Amino acid sequence: MRDIPPGAILSIMTGRVAVPARLGKGALPDGRLLGWAEWGPSDGTPVLLCPGAATSRWLGFGAGVVEALGVRLVSVDRPGLGVSTPAPGRDFADFAEDMRRLCALRDLGRPAVVGNSQGAPFALACAAGKVASALAVVSGADEVARPEFAATLPADLRGLVERTARDPAGAEEFFAGFTAEAMWNMVMAGSPECDLAVYRHPDFAAAYRRALTEGFTQGAAGYARDTVLAMGRWPFALEELGVPVDIWYGEQDTSHSPDNGALLAARIPGARRHVVPGIGGALLWTHAESILTSLLERAVGGR
Repeated sequence: MRDIPPGAILSIMTGRVAVPARLGKGALPDGRLLGWAEWGPSDGTPVLLCPGAATSRWLGFGAGVVEALGVRLVSVDRPGLGVSTPAPGRDFADFAEDMRRLCALRDLGRPAVVGNSQGAPFALACAAGKVASALAVVSGADEVARPEFAATLPADLRGLVERTARDPAGAEEFFAGFTAEAMWNMVMAGSPECDLAVYRHPDFAAAYRRALTEGFTQGAAGYARDTVLAMGRWPFALEELGVPVDIWYGEQDTSHSPDNGALLAARIPGARRHVVPGIGGALLWTHAESILTSLLERAVGGR
């Protein structure tokens, strides 16, 4: 575990969010479209972002930081979210293949990948599918369906995990009842004060709410499919990822992993675990420079 001292914590005003520099859609061989957004120089080092639950391509991170580091940050709407065409019944392998094709369309090569919150298992799928050159899991939704976590989960979460395992279709129907407002309220209710200082800042709140609204533009089916996949057992072997991995959690994060990624890191050979004091799940926006600097170093060293 690599701890970052309190003195290294960035101001919550540093590296926050900005309007995308470029927006577009990529056409896949089967006719589906994937919506994407980019920040930073168009000829920069590609970094692919798998965003959090129900958020569209609109919400990036590291405003100012991506430009300074020469990063071409690319965020993608997962199928059924934002402007991306729905793909009912899709799985993690399907997502990795979509990203492989998008990388070819956008000339991204084999990018470094960031997986935030519910985007974490999708980013891990990219690593398992050899789409990623290096990976940063940031405030990642953990594999809560693992038996090691059964006794430590809050009762309401444990109930959802059990329901998803018992009746995936029924669970997907349940999650399809969510709305952008419900997601906002859930995040606000479950976040510590250090995160709320980030989320409630007017600029960030406007960007986050816009991303949620866009995420639900086509309804909640895309989010529901994501959630059933993330909340079930993951089908990839983490011990065989074969790419450098950094795992980042805020010390005050109580909603993404029962043990702040300790078991997750132990399952991935060579993974480096960072636990950052003074912040929770808002880590991606308060520590963008540290996350991206480490990721770029790992991507170069891992080639």
